[in-house]
Amino acid sequence: MSNYPSEITPREGERLTEVIKDWALAHGLTVRPPPAVITAEADPVGILATPVPVTLFPSPFPRACFDQAIKVQKAYNELYASISQDEAFLTQIVKEIGDSDDFITELWKVHLRVKEEGYVQHKSLGLFRSDYMIHQDETGSAPQIKQVEFNTIASSFGGLSSQTSLLHEYLSSTEYQLLENPIQRGVLQLPENKSTVGLAAGIRQAFIEYGPPSTSYQKCAIFLVQGGERNIFDQRHLEYELQKSQEPHIPVFRLPFAEILQHTTIVEGPGRQLLYHPPQLPSHTFEVAVIYMRSGYGPSDYPDQSAWEARYHLERSAAIKCPTVLTQVAGTKKVQQVLATPETSSNPSILPRYISKDSASISNLADTFTNIYPLDETEAGLRARKIAVDPELCKSYVLKPQREGGGNNIYRSSIPPFLKSIPESHWPSYILMELITPPPVKNTILRNGKLEHGGVICELGIYGTCIWDQQSKTILHNEQAGYLLRTKGDQSEEGGVAAGFGCMDSVSLV
Repeated sequence: MSNYPSEITPREGERLTEVIKDWALAHGLTVRPPPAVITAEADPVGILATPVPVTLFPSPFPRACFDQAIKVQKAYNELYASISQDEAFLTQIVKEIGDSDDFITELWKVHLRVKEEGYVQHKSLGLFRSDYMIHQDETGSAPQIKQVEFNTIASSFGGLSSQTSLLHEYLSSTEYQLLENPIQRGVLQLPENKSTVGLAAGIRQAFIEYGPPSTSYQKCAIFLVQGGERNIFDQRHLEYELQKSQEPHIPVFRLPFAEILQHTTIVEGPGRQLLYHPPQLPSHTFEVAVIYMRSGYGPSDYPDQSAWEARYHLERSAAIKCPTVLTQVAGTKKVQQVLATPETSSNPSILPRYISKDSASISNLADTFTNIYPLDETEAGLRARKIAVDPELCKSYVLKPQREGGGNNIYRSSIPPFLKSIPESHWPSYILMELITPPPVKNTILRNGKLEHGGVICELGIYGTCIWDQQSKTILHNEQAGYLLRTKGDQSEEGGVAAGFGCMDSVSLV
């Protein structure tokens, strides 16, 4: 398998392109077409879909690394549920990020406003994703997984990921053995991927945990989305899976973030139940049990004060949020940095604060950390500043802000000029992360009908679902929920599929 996947002929490429395009369209492995492919004028009512960028073959991935990532996910769920309950720690995190990040400052104000009047919902839902890359120092050294980031809001691609795994299973049973360099059926070790089922099961469990409605209305779940969402089919797969539930039956509605105040109200009184009034079904009202946020993770969702009022409106309601403001703040890069900064006598690990000291989970978690440093005025921060502004040393690092979504990171030699372009007082809102060195892998990507062959870098995401009670400090549900493999050409430094750099992939265990 060292030469896997083998080169394919131009005709084989044409054949696989045709098969994959049709399979993807038939099975919802799709996105709305980007403007570069189809202009808005050419599709004014949004009836078109296009296959997502995808690899022709499942990429090879070390079995030991895959198993390690799967094994540690429930410990990560527990860790971030515990951090979300530690308001004192998160207060310190927000303070350290400082006024240089207006978005986090405004987000924290929402929490403080609700705290002042008192939360009425103490249960929280986390649909998490922990992202890793394989790190290999030199040829021959054992590969390890190292965490790139931990996502606590809008952890996307679960719906498309399970479809990608099914696509590669289909190709392995029908197409690969027909190639000039054939791969016989049963040779590839393709792990089952239940990401759609697993994530929907987390939302379903939160719907149950909410309890019976306390108004005269039927309960529902809300998917809080962005207007003009291109990645809609990823979300739809979760909706359709959720709606398969017969007991309980779960009505699901999509609500654009910009329309929260227009279509929801809160019942006056101590219960603060959130009511949804579907604009196309004026005779119906629903009591919202769960809000699953696929929006609200970045500044662009909050163009004005009314958007912040809308987030406050949801936060103070009785609906179970995925996530709460506290859980969203727990997902900032600063928290990841505090967890992963190398331990010293003056800077002990904070993991024992959240995970039992005698638990194997502590070492399992720590094994996945890569070196991350603050850019503040602590001892570690001052050392990191020297690295970040050094034209040679910076080449082994990436600078990250407290942001979700692709396109926000600054790499290698771009770091010194970027830091010089912003006030030094803003530096503490960034973290400096040692770049992970993945082993060489090759594959072919099908993007917008064209094939791109060459070296690729793979990023593994493991999904987890967790429900906990902030008041009783108990975890009510904790499960691993499938995986995602995103792959990008080794010349690209951003891996977000929706952002246009990467593509969907699946794992072939080696």
